[in-house]
Amino acid sequence: MVSSYSHHLSHLAVFISFYLITMTLFGKIITEIGVHATAEKWFNLFATQLHEVQNRTDRVLGTSLHHGEDWHHNESIKHWTYVIGYNESIESVDEEKKTITFKIFGEDIEPRFKVFKVIFEAIDKENGGGIIKWTIEYERLGEEVDPPFGYVEYVHKCTRDIDAHLLKA
Repeated sequence: MVSSYSHHLSHLAVFISFYLITMTLFGKIITEIGVHATAEKWFNLFATQLHEVQNRTDRVLGTSLHHGEDWHHNESIKHWTYVIGYNESIESVDEEKKTITFKIFGEDIEPRFKVFKVIFEAIDKENGGGIIKWTIEYERLGEEVDPPFGYVEYVHKCTRDIDAHLLKA
């Protein structure tokens, strides 16, 4: 009788754990995209020429420096416009790992997300070219807000556009 009771409790614990996992408002979406340009070219674009991204893809309609004097300073805020508008600031840069963490906020983001971060990482491949890894970390404001899968599709398309431009440079 005790083993049967323990068996039922373990099934209940699994069910409760599964239910809590599916009900969470936090999430992380990771995608890796193979590119032809080197990780160095990619990182250089995002670390020192961020204002040029709008010229590398038609998917960015416009950008402007909203606050601050330098596009690459952590406290500067940039405004990006594509299908929706949002603001972005750099949270951290790791030159050794070729990683930049962007905090995304404003207009279309804040009514749906408490936290929205996009992490860019440029990784060299042994045979040339690279891999661009995008990680989207988010916290939804409610269950009615869908995870931001549309942003993954967007970064895929922008990555292809930008890669073609970087190969020409």
